[in-house]
Amino acid sequence: MKKIAVVILNWNGAKLLEQFLPSVVVYSNEATVYVADNASTDNSIEVITTQFPSVKIIQNDGNYGFANGYNVALQQVEEDYYALVNSDIEVTEGWLTPILSIFDKEPQIGIIQPKILDYKNKAYFEYAGAAGGFIDKLGYPFCRGRIFETIEKDNGQYNNELEIFWASGACFFIRKDIYRKLNGFDGDFFAHQEEIDLCWRAFNLGYKAKFTPNSVVFHVGGATLNESNPKKTFLNFRNSLLMLTKNLPERQLVPILFMRLCLDGLAGVQFIFKGKFSHCWAIVKAHFHFYHLINKNLKKRGSSQASDYYKTKSIVFTYFIQSGTVFEKLF
Repeated sequence: MKKIAVVILNWNGAKLLEQFLPSVVVYSNEATVYVADNASTDNSIEVITTQFPSVKIIQNDGNYGFANGYNVALQQVEEDYYALVNSDIEVTEGWLTPILSIFDKEPQIGIIQPKILDYKNKAYFEYAGAAGGFIDKLGYPFCRGRIFETIEKDNGQYNNELEIFWASGACFFIRKDIYRKLNGFDGDFFAHQEEIDLCWRAFNLGYKAKFTPNSVVFHVGGATLNESNPKKTFLNFRNSLLMLTKNLPERQLVPILFMRLCLDGLAGVQFIFKGKFSHCWAIVKAHFHFYHLINKNLKKRGSSQASDYYKTKSIVFTYFIQSGTVFEKLF
């Protein structure tokens, strides 16, 4: 058995598979390649069996979303390391070599992210991950190479390996034993921020995440659910609150949740002024769904929550008030 499994979650993505699976097959000789299909109703299975016979198929019996889709599929994958890769990712030659080297030589590293560049503009970082993720004290995520809507050009400024807080779900490497110890992604999230939650839970147990620039992939982004969709707004706001509930240190739990709920309200007002009423309503629904799930998620809290999880107290203050726009000038 090979050490690493590349697992691509798919739902009605036949065209994406035709476009991006060739690079994965060609450049992943060190791995067993799987497509985990979330009960697609298009011709995805036919595309895989006819055009990519070396790829193994795991057929889920329903559309479980990103989180549970992987949880169900990975029960059948026994390689030591998992590479969870979006169907809109183009990989490059040698992309797995540095990943395997880190996992083999650095046992304290449980999670790894490669450099993620924009498939549509390959000189620039891609929004969902860039050169590694961090959060502020209130749980707002940001990346080296991307803070809010400022996306940097890759000039080699982040070509150093370093410890990060979270790795992008677009291309997410994790040891099998850690994934299973943590019971994988939180299925209640369905999609969005489940990778940050998983990294935070791993961090609370003392595992480390790392970014390496020596592995490079290109990501389309928004191929499944783009930012104009109110469902994405709903999932992002609800899941962020659920993640905070599960992972914040006990003394900070109530005050930070209160602040976030207030700030979410301000975001809703901003959507109204922009005429995006469906997005404001999505925030309202996210809050009510959060209240419905809060007791369940309080029970998911682990035995310990690390207090040093954040990079800055407020990325909003750091970004806007300190007059910086890029990571290397702010930190």
